[in-house]
Amino acid sequence: MINEESTGNVYDDIHSNDADEMLIKAQLATKIGEVIKQRRLTHVKVSELTGLSQPKVSALLKGQFRGISEFKMLESLARLGRDVRR
Repeated sequence: MINEESTGNVYDDIHSNDADEMLIKAQLATKIGEVIKQRRLTHVKVSELTGLSQPKVSALLKGQFRGISEFKMLESLARLGRDVRR
């Protein structure tokens, strides 16, 4: 087993070309998931509020967010009632 020091960005650790973008998206997906859990929203309700399709909401919450732009994720957070600033 090889022990390597982590950079703090798993995407960078696996040498992903878009590591910084993916880390930001992962953080946004986590925040979106927290809001959904906190407000006890269904995927259908989240879809209505954010404009994301229900399958995209489901995928996003499973960490599959490559097809969703950072802008759309920020917009979704705002539509879920979070104050979003860049």
